[in-house]
Amino acid sequence: MQTIAEIQKAFSRIDKTNSELLLSFAKSLEKDERSAAMQIAMRARKAAQRIAAERERLATMRLFEHVCEEEGYQRICGIDEAGRGPLAGPVVAGAVILPKDCEILGLNDSKKISPKRREELYEEVMEKAVAAGAGVVGAKRIDEINILQADYEAMCEAIGKLSVMPQILLNDAVTIPQVKIPQKSIVHGDAKSVSIAAASIIAKVTRDRIMEEYDALFPEYGFARHKGYGTADHYAAIKKYGPCPIHRQSFLRTLNEH
Repeated sequence: MQTIAEIQKAFSRIDKTNSELLLSFAKSLEKDERSAAMQIAMRARKAAQRIAAERERLATMRLFEHVCEEEGYQRICGIDEAGRGPLAGPVVAGAVILPKDCEILGLNDSKKISPKRREELYEEVMEKAVAAGAGVVGAKRIDEINILQADYEAMCEAIGKLSVMPQILLNDAVTIPQVKIPQKSIVHGDAKSVSIAAASIIAKVTRDRIMEEYDALFPEYGFARHKGYGTADHYAAIKKYGPCPIHRQSFLRTLNEH
């Protein structure tokens, strides 16, 4: 009979994304009445259940992609943005074309994911995507044309950076007027479509990295912490030091309210 240490070591080596292996491992321990062995078996079953639930969730997030495939589209591009609301920094758009039935476990709306996990998913999206691009429109341009138009401009730039041309766009709640490619606008699309979720990861991680670089240039504002959003300490810094070159002047009208 295997020792508990040997069972634990065997469990640690199992691919935790393979539900069949996990269930098979749990079944192999059915006759082992030691409490520690039963606990390991339970962990294996729970891990299998989590993977099954995650794959079921991702299946529902592929429904829009499957509809597009049935309509004859192959290069389906998700579009999303990050940074519409902050007082400082750029708005960034992501554009991602994933392979058919691409599996990226944990892929979701970037706002629902921890920064560490977003970074991991960013690398996986970039590795697995057919094509991915990011568009960046800075604060000065946002002030010139307003945030909505800057949003559209960033999205067009992201699309233009793709190595292959998409056949259809799945957008998070917008229709881009400058684009002639067929589009579908999906409200809360970053939580409903794997393509849009992937784009949201690209946009968010790209913008966060930019804001961390700005933090090194303007450390007194705390950009690495709040990423330019209107937190109490950010407002306090603006009042103390005044706006810096990456602040959106058109957004600072609310300053006196704080």
